[in-house]
Amino acid sequence: MGPESAKSYRGQQVVRVEPMDAEDGATPPAERATQEIDYGRRGKGYIFGAFRPATGAAYTRPSAGRTIVNWVDFLRHVDEWVPAEVERIYAIVDNLNVHRATDVLLFVLHHPRWEFVFQPKYAAYLNLIEPWWKILRSLALKGRRFESWADVCRAVAAATAYWNAHKHPFIWGRRRRHRPRRNPGIAAAPSVR
Repeated sequence: MGPESAKSYRGQQVVRVEPMDAEDGATPPAERATQEIDYGRRGKGYIFGAFRPATGAAYTRPSAGRTIVNWVDFLRHVDEWVPAEVERIYAIVDNLNVHRATDVLLFVLHHPRWEFVFQPKYAAYLNLIEPWWKILRSLALKGRRFESWADVCRAVAAATAYWNAHKHPFIWGRRRRHRPRRNPGIAAAPSVR
């Protein structure tokens, strides 16, 4: 998910509307949604994540920073998380220098079922975990205020557990609207004016 910090995150808040006035029938304007001003960060870290689109399963792990040691440690945890019967693990990653380090190459040599696929620069939309990060941010962080990095970690863990309890195969792209089936061979009549 990237670098996150213990701070206030924007969210949708309830907007109070007074009931209609009986005399003139007009509804007063809604109050503006406000949020308490929040200065500074109270802790920061990095959230690593793995996602299996075919099953919808997700795995997240917080870390103090985005270092080579933390990345390789995360890869070891993902290797344990993915069932042994899975023959190939394709890791789609961006071109960050941490992802191309020597320790990562040694990890790949030691774990032959792993294959790294580097997405082109400026093409984050090709990585299927990116839309899932948006969902996780909404579940874990949206509209909340965190006092410490540990609170952020607990919120992300709870949101990941919730997602895994309700997981489903993840479909890439827009959801298709339901369109009624048309009878084959029958076209709509053109409008004549």
